[in-house]
Amino acid sequence: MTLRMKRIVKSFHENAVLKEVDFTVEKGEIHALLGVNGAGKSTLVKILSGQMKADSGEIWIGERQVSLSSPHKAIAAGIGIVVQEVDTALFPELTVAENVTIHEWMKGSAFVNWKKRKERAKQLLQQVGLEIAVDRLVSDCSLSEKQQIVIAQALSRNVQFLILDEPTAPLSETETTTLFQVMRRLKESGVGIIFISHRLPEIRAICDQITVLREGKTVLQSAVSLQTDDQIVQAMLGKQLATLKEKEPRIRETPLLQANQFYVPKLAKNISFTLHEGEVLGIAGLVGAGKTEIARALVGQDPSSNPVTIKGKQWMIKHPRKAMEAGLCLIPEERRKEGILIDFPIDQNLSLPHIHKMTKIGWLDRQKERRLAKEVVEKLGIRASSPMQTARLLSGGNQQKVSIGKWLDTGASVFLFDEPTKGIDIGAKVDVFSIISSLAEENKGILYFSNELNELLTVSDRILVLYDGQFIAERRINETTLEELMSLATGGIQGGTKHQGSRTS
Repeated sequence: MTLRMKRIVKSFHENAVLKEVDFTVEKGEIHALLGVNGAGKSTLVKILSGQMKADSGEIWIGERQVSLSSPHKAIAAGIGIVVQEVDTALFPELTVAENVTIHEWMKGSAFVNWKKRKERAKQLLQQVGLEIAVDRLVSDCSLSEKQQIVIAQALSRNVQFLILDEPTAPLSETETTTLFQVMRRLKESGVGIIFISHRLPEIRAICDQITVLREGKTVLQSAVSLQTDDQIVQAMLGKQLATLKEKEPRIRETPLLQANQFYVPKLAKNISFTLHEGEVLGIAGLVGAGKTEIARALVGQDPSSNPVTIKGKQWMIKHPRKAMEAGLCLIPEERRKEGILIDFPIDQNLSLPHIHKMTKIGWLDRQKERRLAKEVVEKLGIRASSPMQTARLLSGGNQQKVSIGKWLDTGASVFLFDEPTKGIDIGAKVDVFSIISSLAEENKGILYFSNELNELLTVSDRILVLYDGQFIAERRINETTLEELMSLATGGIQGGTKHQGSRTS
């Protein structure tokens, strides 16, 4: 059976997002859907999952044309979706069994046979290879387990085609391997999978076919094996991606932020480091190493009992407001949950840290707010129909620019970026790198927390390797390799000794 989307058109006001897009996926295949942020992927997926209606075009499943005017109708047609923020698809205070079988229960009788319901949940979970106590609360499950629960939930509705939207972005390498095993199992059972990812190695490892969208049009449909990485990137960008120049590290000597035996509550460990003016200091660590915990402690979200020194002055940061006063700001990993107000317009998001300057006797000056938004939108190249567009309707890369942009004119001297390129495409990554470089040229200090080690070699001047909550090595980018960083970050050999994550840098 084949799912076909033919000549799909969608516009928002005067902005044409999809321009007669064609997309085809077969049952029993894994099909990659690629494109830079703003290419139209999210809109196409929303139409396919019934969250949005196309202006024109046709959707066929086999020989039958279908109308997917609501999520309910998409589900009835056999189409399921696993969104990037899986928590939004689950009820955290219900059990695993209740979540997996929620849709079957909702259409059943008022009487609940709990024994049968638990057995049904176990059967569905076995299909995705997840062995877990079905009486366990979903709030106690890991992110990887929650993903598998959502997939099992889709199987309970007899899913024929499953959309996975950036499913590996928050996962560790081990969790990604587990997900791929589930995907292969579903493929063998005849489910067609639409896999959205920006990671080409993953696409080569798991996908059969590839479709690339660019500027709202289908520009490439092919077997993955027939395309090189350069050809795929060229299709996404419309031009050959220029190789980023090998940079020389900035050698800076003026201390900006000094942490000496700084206590990180969530890690129950002390760390020490120095960030200089105009320096991009990369913090290299794999998932679970403690990057986010350090970032949150530094800005007072998880207050430390120890001070930090900023521009020679000691600060005890017990609250994010105190961090702002000290000149620290955080661009968090979960931008849709913590970086922006997803249901508010761009201009209101960008004005948040500036409200005190834009209000007089309790009244907000909307003209000032809109002037600021216009300047930031133009400066960062945020692609939107207007500064009043709702943040939810922006692509991931443009949402990230909003998350960064609100801090630009606050007087902040230290910018903390926690996994800033997570879930954004190649073009948007280059834009983020450019913003960071500009901040460094303004003598701002940047802490760049990432598990993308190749990115750290591109953007950083100096790298601290984080392992098990401790800095265990320091390298300038012209003195190390990707292989060495990976070895260090995974607890490998350093100077003939397997490090235990016990010392500070």
